[in-house]
Amino acid sequence: MTSPELDDWLDALDEATPAAGPDPDELVQAVEAAFDASGPLARLDAGYKPREPQLQMTRAVARALSRRQALVVEAGTGVGKTFAYLVPALLAGSRALISTATKSLQDQLFLRDLPRLVQALNMPARLALLKGRSSYLCLHRMKEARVSGEFPDRRTALSLARIERWALGTHTGDFAEIDGLDERSPIIPIVSSSRENCLGQECPDWKACYVVKARREAMEADVVVVNHHLFFADMSLRDTGVAELLPSVDVAIFDEAHQLAEAGVQFLGTVLGTAALIDFARDLLAQGLAHARGVHDWQALHASVEKAARELRLAAAGALATAGRELRGTLKLAWKERAASPAFGAALDGVQATTAAALEALTAVRESAPDFARLCERAQALRDLAQRFATEADPGDVRWIDLSPHAARLVESPLDIRQAMQQQLEGPPKAWVFTSATLGDDERLTWFTEPAGLEDAEVLRVGSPFDYPAHARLYVPRGFPKPSEPHHAASVGLLASRLARTLGGRTFVLTTTLRNLQTVADALRERFEESGDAIAVLQQGALPKRMLLQKFLENPLAVLVGSASFWEGIDVPGDALQCVVIDKLPFPPPNDPLVEARVQRLEAAGRNAFAEYFVAEAAIALKQGGGRLIRTETDRGLLVVCDPRMAGMNYGRRLRAALPPMTPVANEAEALAWLQQLNEQRA
Repeated sequence: MTSPELDDWLDALDEATPAAGPDPDELVQAVEAAFDASGPLARLDAGYKPREPQLQMTRAVARALSRRQALVVEAGTGVGKTFAYLVPALLAGSRALISTATKSLQDQLFLRDLPRLVQALNMPARLALLKGRSSYLCLHRMKEARVSGEFPDRRTALSLARIERWALGTHTGDFAEIDGLDERSPIIPIVSSSRENCLGQECPDWKACYVVKARREAMEADVVVVNHHLFFADMSLRDTGVAELLPSVDVAIFDEAHQLAEAGVQFLGTVLGTAALIDFARDLLAQGLAHARGVHDWQALHASVEKAARELRLAAAGALATAGRELRGTLKLAWKERAASPAFGAALDGVQATTAAALEALTAVRESAPDFARLCERAQALRDLAQRFATEADPGDVRWIDLSPHAARLVESPLDIRQAMQQQLEGPPKAWVFTSATLGDDERLTWFTEPAGLEDAEVLRVGSPFDYPAHARLYVPRGFPKPSEPHHAASVGLLASRLARTLGGRTFVLTTTLRNLQTVADALRERFEESGDAIAVLQQGALPKRMLLQKFLENPLAVLVGSASFWEGIDVPGDALQCVVIDKLPFPPPNDPLVEARVQRLEAAGRNAFAEYFVAEAAIALKQGGGRLIRTETDRGLLVVCDPRMAGMNYGRRLRAALPPMTPVANEAEALAWLQQLNEQRA
């Protein structure tokens, strides 16, 4: 199909019947014309040139759209998978739901990629962005916050003033518009709504509600961009607008699909969180004083719920609460370690008692204001959750506790998303497309397809177009200390210092634990100080993630040491990053409650849990971490895995095969020589 024929195809779409689906052969031809060297994508980007892996993927997506089938695509770095699925979705004239892993990726799709393609293809598609409630300003709660004046600190009060100024001009109410506002800011739950506290049509600001507006625009749009959390939250809560949207679309596309299962496990479960109790207590006090002052002792009720939340968090922490250990990040604790504790049982009883007392007081004033009806429902829900977690878990589900520095979450969840996804796949016929750079290490991508219930889907693996053998080297030091040896992490730091000194910084060190992160960072600083090197050590946790990356980009004479959040979703193209060091093979922690439950299920079925779960998980994580190194076709670099098991154990061959085909180097001298060569080429 030539470019003029593509225009004819687009005109014909106006008269097509969407329910029937486009003709497969014609759609494939239209897609190929779009990706042609003289097609609309080439006119969009002067540096564009057709790539066979991208064409393979986009043809497969076009066929899946036409046939209303399920397709799973693993597309290596550089394939251009975003355009490979967006172009056929737009050309098919399909009503599309696109889900990605994070809100920032949502913004990238909605604000950059989709508008560019709509313009290039000259498609008058209506686009919409839909996020969860907490992403939008609630005008009613903003006004209530100003009246109550209840803030945890002065900084939060200043944040409210900033939000009030922004609210005067925003059209979307999306907090992402506010530069520098951390989505974890304590002001967010104060000025946004939740399913529990939303007043619905009784709200005085209902007509101006940004959530309602976003959902209305989504229902009217041709392409809607959501995120995985929103998708699964709607399955369990029916509160995000996706439930009404999904039956009406022709195609559902999931980018960064390797994160889909974990997002589902988190959101399909049942959660009792101390943060939810604190939020309830704050709203209880504010509304009580605003609408029923003197009727009850709202201060005392507020204090009792807050105390119950604190005691639940302390009981969940157990010995960690008194060990004097500073908690960083989130720990996942086994349920069995806490459930039998008298203190834990007493804390759950305390939550039941205080929320029941609050419910009784609220019921007496329920008719005084719309907010009281919602508060009654929240009190009852929290009381019921405390009762639920005081009893045995549902068969087939697993429980655990997420413990963070200031909160605890009790979670009961299914082990995977199979049942939830199969229910969706059995709904109205549509195309389902799942894609990521890492979905498995075998031809059927079973790491992803099995827990997602997609064994019958068409599977395509498309390799990267990058020349890895020429541009990348892999070094696995054979005589290196084993990860079980006490000086392993310090040795990682020493090796990384030698590599970074040769390269002049430009290095990432990715660790599997926060403990190793601290040890490696300390070893790097000590060695650089001893040698008088001016190489900066940027450590995760010292600054927000975005600021750390900005410092790294501004000053290549640096080593960035990061853990979990830096293993994926980080894009540093060019020569700013030319060495990635991984401390050890990223096997999942065997004492993680979810890991334990999945292992037990595999072993009960007579399967090899180590090969089918631990090695498969490590392969995926290793591909993600190693994927930080080569981001464009001109990038060059060195990947180092400081774990001799990758060279000496039988499963090491499988893990090496999971990585792109980098040329191996035999020893440190060869690794340093390669880095020196990169230095000279850069100069």
